[in-house]
Amino acid sequence: MPEGDTIHRAAVRLGAVMAGRELIRSDFRVPALATADLAGERIEEVRSVGKHLLMRGERWTIHSHAGMDGLWHVLEPGRRAPVATHTIRVVLATAEHEIVGSSLPVLELLPRERDWDAVAHLGPDLLDPAWDDAMAAEAARRLRATGAPVGVALLDQRAVAGLGNVYRGELCFLRGLHPTTPIAEVAVEPLVALARRLMVANRDRVERTFTGDTRNGRRTWVYGRGGRPCLRCGTRIRDAMLGMEDGMLRQVQWCPRCQPEA
Repeated sequence: MPEGDTIHRAAVRLGAVMAGRELIRSDFRVPALATADLAGERIEEVRSVGKHLLMRGERWTIHSHAGMDGLWHVLEPGRRAPVATHTIRVVLATAEHEIVGSSLPVLELLPRERDWDAVAHLGPDLLDPAWDDAMAAEAARRLRATGAPVGVALLDQRAVAGLGNVYRGELCFLRGLHPTTPIAEVAVEPLVALARRLMVANRDRVERTFTGDTRNGRRTWVYGRGGRPCLRCGTRIRDAMLGMEDGMLRQVQWCPRCQPEA
């Protein structure tokens, strides 16, 4: 699933071709929006909020969530998107480009004055341009309030927005935390600070890295490395499923030596 840095990059890329421009055509291919016509709508900005994307116009906002496979494509007029036609959910056209959304599980059209309702349930966004100490403190408070293991709490978008499975695994490794450690036993403020630093460091990279090494197979400490030796100590990385009781079942990896179970 795309995480906050990926959606941020998508917002920057889409904003570069949409912000300040008028839509000359829209083609929504989801039943609820089949009759919607945004021709003439001027897009004012495109921004990410956690894993959500908002294309904000003068009257309407197109809200989407990429889920596991959603993508946005920017095309020259007449070019075809590199996806199967049946996966296309929307085509938006300006005078210079076509913007195609594919495999989007969430796609809705909201009145501009109420578009923030779609993301009001989220915790502080780690890539919010207005991030400050108060937002960091609120994120820490919300993480503690989950009462969940740290490896589950970090995925709760109501606590802090933007983190996914990759960041969850890498954050736990870098802080020496076993993913099942109760959040009450975690120093949460340094964890939030590290999450923010990593997200900012990776927001402009096509290939994110947590190790400082950009070579294939060496960008992450534990994510995607189950059964392989730890890059720090050589111990075999383990993986398991975590989060069934909390409805957030995901595969997680950890190093049993660098992240001992309490």
